Amino acid sequence: MTDTAPPPAPRTEHRFPCDSCGADLRFDPGQGRLVCDHCGNTQDLATPGPWHAPLTELDFDAALNATLPQAEMEVTRVSRCPNCAAEVEFDPAVHATECPFCATPVVADTGTHRHIKPRGVLPFALSETQARSAMTDWLGGLWFAPNGLQDYARKGRRMQGIYVPYWTFDADTTSRYRGERGIVYYENRTVMRDGKPQLQRVAKVRWTPAAGRVARFFDDVLVLASRSLPKRFTDALEPWDLSALEPYAPEYLAGFRAEGYAVPLEEGFVEARHIMDRQIERDVKFDIGGDRQRVHAIDTQLGDVTFKHILLPVWLAAYKYRGETYRFVVNGRTGKVQGERPWSAVKIAIAIVLGGLLAAAVGYVYALNQ
Repeated sequence: MTDTAPPPAPRTEHRFPCDSCGADLRFDPGQGRLVCDHCGNTQDLATPGPWHAPLTELDFDAALNATLPQAEMEVTRVSRCPNCAAEVEFDPAVHATECPFCATPVVADTGTHRHIKPRGVLPFALSETQARSAMTDWLGGLWFAPNGLQDYARKGRRMQGIYVPYWTFDADTTSRYRGERGIVYYENRTVMRDGKPQLQRVAKVRWTPAAGRVARFFDDVLVLASRSLPKRFTDALEPWDLSALEPYAPEYLAGFRAEGYAVPLEEGFVEARHIMDRQIERDVKFDIGGDRQRVHAIDTQLGDVTFKHILLPVWLAAYKYRGETYRFVVNGRTGKVQGERPWSAVKIAIAIVLGGLLAAAVGYVYALNQ
């Protein structure tokens, strides 16, 4: 008889009742504690752990072979948005809501998501008020943005605090390469200009074969594990201070939502390899030296590949304005903002008219002075 490992247990529904009034507590970014919005009571994190302690990595090959310890796996109940396919965990008592990523009405279902547990979390450092201020300042700095959208964003509904899933990868790499080193030298050449011979200095390149070996250890190569937001948005929120990652504790998620990862681990590593390969190519060119470089082949051996599933904090606003959905994201640590740029046809038309009037005025003044 073959022994089989027990299935991963469903994640415990974590609630943090206030010890004063019984209402739900939430994690407050400003205080770094759990607070009660009902009575104002505060409470320290029950499982803070050693702050900024290094997080344990997981073996990549074990994950691919489905041999990770069952303690590293869990099953959560999620709701999938029919519009953007976001998989967001919802409170079991919620039966209908709006997708925080695209403002599409969502009916919460009972679908399950079996996944690797988060190893680390970067807690929110900015409150919703601070994130909204950063977003409205960013909107105010956009030329040709509709005033109506700016006003709607200022007065609109609450922003959503979302923990967005990422993978990080570590790897020890050794790369052998073949290429050529180019040294620039100059020759004088006689050319004819206006019927007269002139000397012209011409750059030439002398190429010589080059081969060698470079090595690099990659630490925490960051890969987005979500498909809910355009990658250009999340890339623009970087850099993230991953040295401030805390060991995962459910208290950090109190009052926030967490998105389940939609990019599988193996697919995430493909993106990580592209990032590593670009850096290795830069290392190779530096090693070749000279004035110019040609790289013909790079053979990279990887060892000790490990990974983590982590959650990073994003404040998100999705506004429907005149039939269009506009999404804005704010880095929950730094306040950096990115989003879909709205355009005001009226402002553009006014700018064109004013530009034409200014050009006519300049032309008139110029004609008078001739």
